[in-house]
Amino acid sequence: MSNNEPVRIAMWSGPRNISTAMMRSWGNRPDTFVCDEPLYAHYLFATAREHPGAAEVIANGETDWRKVIARLTGDVPNGKRVFYQKQMTHHLLPRIEREWLGSVTNCFLIRDPREVIASYIKKNNDPTLEDIGFVQQAEIFDWVRANTGSIPPVIDARDILENPRKILGLLCAAIGVEFMDSMLSWAPGLRETDGIWAKHWYGEVETSTSFREPSGRAPEPVPERLQDVHRRSGECYDRLYRYRLR
Repeated sequence: MSNNEPVRIAMWSGPRNISTAMMRSWGNRPDTFVCDEPLYAHYLFATAREHPGAAEVIANGETDWRKVIARLTGDVPNGKRVFYQKQMTHHLLPRIEREWLGSVTNCFLIRDPREVIASYIKKNNDPTLEDIGFVQQAEIFDWVRANTGSIPPVIDARDILENPRKILGLLCAAIGVEFMDSMLSWAPGLRETDGIWAKHWYGEVETSTSFREPSGRAPEPVPERLQDVHRRSGECYDRLYRYRLR
């Protein structure tokens, strides 16, 4: 890939999956512009889901998915070469056409669903299967694989936390950009590029300065009411896990 050719990275993950820390990592590169959950306003507008600050997100975001896609596949903002797009899998609703995925470099950030559920229920005590995004992640992965004829890069959250230099290096090599040491640490605080929802969701990452090593503690047991959500999410997670960079 030419050093001057733009790279548009769509990083697909579910919620509670170090996705904001990954956005910090890429946002700390001098050649990269980052975009935070660009389809969130459309998702809330179309589904009327009750999320913290939903009305504010809708009022301040773009609810027309076609306009969002045009921006994501257009010129990289601020004259940068790399356009890193933090994408939530459940925001890509079935009504949204998929063809645009062929115009971006799709990558997949996965995390053990037991850990995702343990984190998610601190914010929403009764998530549905669709809320945590594993089924949608597998669907997007399958579309990209079928329509590009190649296996897109998959990275696992635990692998990143245990060895960020190695995994980020593998990811950069897979998508044709140079790894930079600046991806390994960043200044604390919020960013202008953070979504308006940051005040509700980004408390932990706001104080971070790097990827934090796993605590070593086992996640809390999955509540009985969410056992089926965990099982079905695990099936999707396992399918992608076998392809992870390592």
